[in-house]
Amino acid sequence: MTLRPGWPEDAPALARAIAHEAVIEKLARAPWPYALGDAEAFLALPRGAAEPRFLVLSHEADYPAIVGGIAIDRTGDGGAEFGYWFAPQAWGRGYATEAGRIVIDMARHALGLRRLDACHHLDNPASGRVLTKLGFRPTGAIEQRPSLGRGGDVPCVLFELDLSGAGDEVRMAA
Repeated sequence: MTLRPGWPEDAPALARAIAHEAVIEKLARAPWPYALGDAEAFLALPRGAAEPRFLVLSHEADYPAIVGGIAIDRTGDGGAEFGYWFAPQAWGRGYATEAGRIVIDMARHALGLRRLDACHHLDNPASGRVLTKLGFRPTGAIEQRPSLGRGGDVPCVLFELDLSGAGDEVRMAA
């Protein structure tokens, strides 16, 4: 597995990897149907040095293939939100957990973040299991959040992760 920033020339492969209704319906900001122009626009988004946004590439074939994406986005209130997506062929193969641990370590050690927020659509419990494996804890709140792919608001389960050092023992033991 490789994590790297997306490049403009990745647009066709990105569009093929993410353009599954079963993927898009689990995301907030991706439209359905997802087209090449959407991938080009995403890859052209400005990214600051403290805003990690990576494509996840698998090395299982003859040539590395895009199987997902993972990022930390800054929120308007000064917070940071962790998010990811993976293509159906990558589901259940450990990519989200492995990539998530790398990006969380980056948030903690390189970016000096003290907390990460995350959420998943209520009807996507598999994502909640990944977040729990990564050390996130549910806040107990469920909030309506917009989903561009679904064309409206969907209920989302909110999670948080304390990066201050408390709880490292739990994460290391997992």
